[in-house]
Amino acid sequence: MKSQINTLRKLQELVLTRDEHHQTGDGSQLDNLSDKIAELQSQLNPQVRGVYDRLYKKGHVVMAAMSNGCCAACGMQVPIAQGQQVKLGQHLVTCSSCGRILFADGDDAARNVAEKGDRDEQKTGIARFSDENLMIVDLGDCSREEAIAKLANAMEQGRFISNADSLVTAAMDREAVLSTAMGEGLAFPHVRGVEGGSLTLAMGVSRKGIDWAGTKVNIVFLSAIPVAVSAFYLRMMSALSQAFNKPANREAAFAAQDQAALWKVIVKATRATLK
Repeated sequence: MKSQINTLRKLQELVLTRDEHHQTGDGSQLDNLSDKIAELQSQLNPQVRGVYDRLYKKGHVVMAAMSNGCCAACGMQVPIAQGQQVKLGQHLVTCSSCGRILFADGDDAARNVAEKGDRDEQKTGIARFSDENLMIVDLGDCSREEAIAKLANAMEQGRFISNADSLVTAAMDREAVLSTAMGEGLAFPHVRGVEGGSLTLAMGVSRKGIDWAGTKVNIVFLSAIPVAVSAFYLRMMSALSQAFNKPANREAAFAAQDQAALWKVIVKATRATLK
């Protein structure tokens, strides 16, 4: 059953990747993604496929990690005996509350470690998900992986996530599925399933430009996404894309000389697009 669970996890990532591309891409990879999704679906045994199809009709997040003994999607406590079954991976286990298929995340996976109170619930807009300390005004002359690492390290040093190295590895695995570079020099590397808190966003600027799988990228947005907010991430990604597709906002980001200035740029740029 472990192989089936692994297939389901790959399948969910591809489906959510297709959703992202459908919303913010140019549509060029939709057929390719759909073919890969169909191939993975064919690898599911009839019983697992039946559960998957039933859940998929309700929403595209059909799986959830078991985080701290709870379903990461709905927060319901998983009974101890059921939790052991999830860890063993010998049977398909679903959450008794939301019905999603549960899986055990690795002990070394990146997690959100921001303490309660570190995030002000009264904040609005981009400030709910990011911070001045997560702004990098000059990524320098670096590769795609090095840029992601710099942003991940900022998250870890700011006590937003644990294990930056794990986050980088997962982000590069996601890049292998389909590049997250978009038009106008923007890239949106991200990792889903970073549980323990809310979505976290870091932003970095490269005036020289980064070779992002053949595309030149100047502004990078790295996100660590809990599975429960996967749908909201699409809206945030769209809002950032709309904001920084405008030349004036990109030029303001390039002109920023310190973290405070870059933070003001992203707050102002997304004020109308991200509530």
